[in-house]
This record gives sequence, structure tokens and C-alpha cells, in this order.
Amino acid sequence: MDYLSQENLINLSRGITTIIIGYLVAKFAAKSLGKLLKNRTSSHQHNLLQRGVFYALLIIFLISALKELGFSLSVLLGAAGVLSVAIGFASQTSASNLISGLFLLGEQPFGIGDIVRVGSTTGEVLSVDLLSVKLRTFDNLYVRIPNETMLKSEVTTLTKFPIRRLDLQIGVAYKEDIEKVRDILLKTAEINTLCLDDPKPLFIFQGFGESSLNIQFSVWAKRENFLELRNNIQYEIKMAFDENKIEIPFPHITLYTGSVTDPFPIRIESDSNEKKQLSNNESGK
Repeated sequence: MDYLSQENLINLSRGITTIIIGYLVAKFAAKSLGKLLKNRTSSHQHNLLQRGVFYALLIIFLISALKELGFSLSVLLGAAGVLSVAIGFASQTSASNLISGLFLLGEQPFGIGDIVRVGSTTGEVLSVDLLSVKLRTFDNLYVRIPNETMLKSEVTTLTKFPIRRLDLQIGVAYKEDIEKVRDILLKTAEINTLCLDDPKPLFIFQGFGESSLNIQFSVWAKRENFLELRNNIQYEIKMAFDENKIEIPFPHITLYTGSVTDPFPIRIESDSNEKKQLSNNESGK
């Protein structure tokens, strides 16, 4: 058996040794590069560079091992070329996602750990890979979004800046004093420790609604306190309005008969029928 000759066994052992050494060298190089560039790159750039170096070195050692086993490099390159053309035609979507991933890597609209909103999905970025972005939603679901979709969609990064603004849409009754309402809202924001003094809270009288005076009240908070502020300041505003007897109206409709001053005639059918029946009973007596 020629394939079990001493020379072939030596070549086989060399090939296996080359692959093992290549794996160890690639892993060590990727880890060393990661430590060197940890403070100079973002999280997803750090991960992609580590993976790129690892697989590049591993492929080089794998080709060297195949050469030790007697495979012709030209044949391998030719087969790889044919295979790459076939894969290219069969996976155009993957190629589009790959190119989109390179654009995301260069633009860096978000990084690992950021909170992003894509369409109706909001979650924490777990990884930014060459083909897709992985998110974990607030209800602990794992969502994979292709890079092409990320590049074509409107992506909102909720944790890009250190502070965020909360806009509250509030309606009060027409009878209320708008200056009094303004003072109550500003005092409520001043008492709340999560509201920032700079930028200052914003009071905007938006106009006259169908059933209320419409107001936008905006307050600023640190990014990590945003959700807590959104919950408790609305509760505090409701309590302050109740304490000062400020009415928050519900939608209602006023009917007129054509004249604002004339009363609207009302006839209660049940009462009329009851009186008619009572009159008939008296006349029968």
C-alpha cells in the first residue's frame, strides 16, 4: 500500500502538525492584536479584527498543510475560483449583506452595547458581524437583522448621546389658568431629582384642541435615568394636578340647536308615555 508508505506518513504528520501549529499561532496572534487595539477601536471593530486575523492566518497554514500532503496549489486555486463564482451566483443576498456590513463597520452608527431601534424592533446590540446584526430586545428575545436591512432602514441609536429629552403631551381644561399650569409643571420638574437643570425644562403652549388646551412639556435626563423619569414624572404631574384641582378633560361634544343662547329642547319619551298612561287611567275612572 503506497499511501501507507513512510514518506506519506511523514507528510501526513507534517500536515497535521502544521494545522495544529497554525491554529495555535492564529489564536495567539488574534488575542495579542485584540489586547493591543482594545482601547483604540470600538467593540465591534475589535471583534471583527480578531476574527479576520484568526481566519486569515488559519487559512494560510491550512494551504501550507495541503501542500505538505501533496496537493497542487494551482489546482486548489483553480477549484477555489470556480467555487467562488458558483457561490457568488448562488448567494447574491449574502454578498449584499457582506458589503453592507463593511459600510456599517466604516460608518459606525452604533456599537456593541448600544440600544437601537429598527422599525418596530428595539434592543441592545449584541454583535455586529459581516452578514447581520444581533439584538436582544427588552423582553429578552434574540433578533437577527441582515446588514442590508440595517443599511436601508432608518436606525435610531438611543444611547448615542449622554442625555435624552422626554416630551410629554398634556391637555388641560379651557377654564384653567395657563400660567398656573405652567408653574405647577416647572415646580414638579424642579422637585424631581432625575430632571436636569441644564438644559432647562421646556413649556410649549401648542394651541386649542377640541376639548383641551394642548401643552408640550419637555424635560431632560441622563440616558440611564430616562425610563425611570418617564414613569415617575407623569405620576407626579397627575398628583400635582389633583392637589391643585387642575382638570384633565376627556373628549366631549356640545350640541346647539342653531342659536348659542336658546336652550336645547329635551323630551323624555319614557316620562311622556307614563303621563299618557296615567291620564288614560284617570279618564277611565
